[in-house]
Parts: sequence; structure tokens; C-alpha cells
Amino acid sequence: MKALLLLPFALSLIATRAIAGDVATEPILTLDGARSLAESALNYAHAHGAPGAAIAVVDAGGIPLYVERIDGTFRNAANISLGKARTAVLFGKPTRVFEDLVNKGRYTMLALPDIAPFTPLMGGVPIEIDGQVAGAIGVSGAASAAQDDEIATAAAAEFMKKQNQLSTEVTVVPRATVDAGFAKDTTLLRGQGFRVEASHRTGQGQAEVHMHDTDIFYVLKGRAHLVVGGTVIEPQPLSEGEVRGSRIEGGEQRVIADGDVVVIPRGVPHWFTHVDTPFRYYVVKSSTP
Repeated sequence: MKALLLLPFALSLIATRAIAGDVATEPILTLDGARSLAESALNYAHAHGAPGAAIAVVDAGGIPLYVERIDGTFRNAANISLGKARTAVLFGKPTRVFEDLVNKGRYTMLALPDIAPFTPLMGGVPIEIDGQVAGAIGVSGAASAAQDDEIATAAAAEFMKKQNQLSTEVTVVPRATVDAGFAKDTTLLRGQGFRVEASHRTGQGQAEVHMHDTDIFYVLKGRAHLVVGGTVIEPQPLSEGEVRGSRIEGGEQRVIADGDVVVIPRGVPHWFTHVDTPFRYYVVKSSTP
């Protein structure tokens, strides 16, 4: 299989805290979520005898997150699947709706301007979380247009079902898993609107800004100097929701140690400038309002 990871680029960074009434927080499809969607689609395609398939996943703005094409699938299938995903997310409807409209004679839909690209072919399905569109999946290159749509619909349904299950299940992470997680910085648990990570540091890190996540640190062991606020220098986008840089200018330095809880709201720069090892801490990342 051939996989292509596509990460959008941040155009600007404003290192100030947003006023609650001026912005809205919505569910966001992550790169991990995009991979999970694509995996579900590929598994379904293989299990149902699809001769090929290209799968594209986009975020809520239609920006590509992940594209994968089964070997032997015609090359342009990747572009078509991307067009289907973008059309589904920008209109908030499965693309089968638009193919049906065109087939019934509404040809003016084919002349819609400034849609990049508008693809009224079945096989694109939006991903809805809590009633809001968080992204979309597009499939092309299966045995038929109907099978494209079947694969995309099945993958989207499985993904949304898992998200709903995560919101009601009680989960216990065994100590052995937690201990192993601290050795390699692991996500211990992922749920709807949050994830829990086991983290450790051995020295100075990069300056960071998380545009969608509020970070909640609980320090288990050690002591560190943490700069919060200020401006990130030499910012580079790590992903659609995270920017990193070489350092922070300005800001306020805090000393944190075992037993401390630190809450860093989304959009606030932070930077570990000094760490006394070993330094271990839990991180809860919340993307809810």
C-alpha cells in the first residue's frame, strides 16, 4: 500500500488567550482519527472483495489529513476520493445526494464556482460528532460507485459508533501499561474530546502552542522550570493544531514540582527551559469547550 500523510500549514500565530464569547469550540478530527478511519475503510474493502480503493480523509475545513491508495488502484482515484471528501465536509452531506440530484437533471450543480473541487459522485461521507461535522472520508476506485459509497459509509459509521462508546465506557488502564507508557511518552487513553498521556522529560524542550487542546499537567515526580505566555520564536507547524518553536520571548517563568497541577489553556505558549531528572507527569489534553 502507498500512504501519503498531508499536514496543513499554519499561516499565522497569535499568542493571546481567546475571549470565550468570540470563538466557538467544535469537534476536531485528528491525524490519529484520520488513520483510524482509513484503516476501517481498507479493512472493509478487503473483506468485501473490492479490487482497489483510494481513501482520503479531510478535517472540518476540507484540509487533507490522510490519503492512502491500495496498490493497483488507478492513479487518479486518490484525487477523486479527496474531491469526494471535501465535497461531503463542505456541504455536510453525503455526496450520493449530489449525484442523485445531477442524475435527476439538476445540471446547474456542475457549474458551482470556487469549490475545490466539487465532486458530485457517491463515495463521500461526512463525520459527525455531537451533531457537528468534524471531517469527512472519501473513497474511489472500488468495484463500482455503489461500493465506493458502501465502504465510506461503513467506515464513517464504525468511527462514529466508537466515539459514542468511548463517551460511556468506564476504562481502567493497568499499572504495567502506565509504567511502560512513561518510558516512551504514550497516549494511555483516548476519549471523546480528551486524551490522557504519560510523559517524561530529560531536558529542555521546544516551545509549544496547542490551538485546540487545553493541557492539564499533574506532576508525579521531579522539578522543572516552565515558561508560559509570551511569543513563540521561529514558529513551525507540527500539525493543523500544534505549533512549535525554538524558544519563547517574554512570558512568565514558573517552577513546578511533584504534586503540582498546571492548566495551560489552548492557544497559550509554553516551554520547559530546565528539568531536574527524572521528571514524570500526566498530561490530560481536553478539546472540549
